[in-house]
Amino acid sequence: MTPRIAGLLAEAASRLDAAGVEDPRRDARLLLAEALGVPAHRLILEPHEAVPEAAARLFTAYMDRRVAREPVARILGRREFWSLDFRVTPATLDPRPDSETLVEAVLAAFPDRSRALRVVDFGTGTGCLLLAVLSEYPHATGIGIDMAPEAVATARLNAGDLGLADRVEIRLGDWGQGIEGPFDIILSNPPYIEAGIVSTLAPEVALFDPVLALAGGDDGLAAYQALMPHVARLLAPEGRGFLELGAGQGDAVAAIAGDSGLAVLERRADLAGITRCLVLGYQGH
Repeated sequence: MTPRIAGLLAEAASRLDAAGVEDPRRDARLLLAEALGVPAHRLILEPHEAVPEAAARLFTAYMDRRVAREPVARILGRREFWSLDFRVTPATLDPRPDSETLVEAVLAAFPDRSRALRVVDFGTGTGCLLLAVLSEYPHATGIGIDMAPEAVATARLNAGDLGLADRVEIRLGDWGQGIEGPFDIILSNPPYIEAGIVSTLAPEVALFDPVLALAGGDDGLAAYQALMPHVARLLAPEGRGFLELGAGQGDAVAAIAGDSGLAVLERRADLAGITRCLVLGYQGH
């Protein structure tokens, strides 16, 4: 019997639910839409449409991967962030909606979109933070730094895909080594998870995100210790630094910033109410 959209979705959602996937019906819908080559909303409008054999086989292969807890973004090879489409590869962190908190903080701090701002993003990964910010400021330019060559290659491809390659440079590097300021905006989503607990995280993270982008030393603060002197050196007098945090790290990272002569100007929470971003500047500015 020829499979129908509704039947395949129901069976797939049941499999994903049994595997512990958080939103099984949404993920099943996204993967079936990809297999069929149609927008996901089509599946809701046409639930009784037949699914061709080739698409059904491809969907089964996708489902097998998702049941093994491979994230949808890694199966599809892309992730939407700030309403932009980003390539995701094994060398890059899968961008999270929580990180959009940093972009929102930038827009609040620099309301004039016409400014020719200079931006740097440390640990750029897919380039999502840097490229999202540049997309909002048409006269801004930026540099993205990552120590993984494959991540650098991915971020360059994303810059090209988004039409931003002429305003951005993606470099292989170690934090601020060899970088000259000043920068109006400094961005970073550094590795901030305690190394000893990475393996205990959800399988989507522990098995598929690169450890280099997750583990922040024994206490989760090693990257902030390494990065903060560069932020202090490179930040323009009226500039702002925007650092992503793990849950409960605000006070510890604020203390590290203070040791480098930086002040915490604002703490911004994500949609779950967790302090996710520290906004840094110089005392009195």
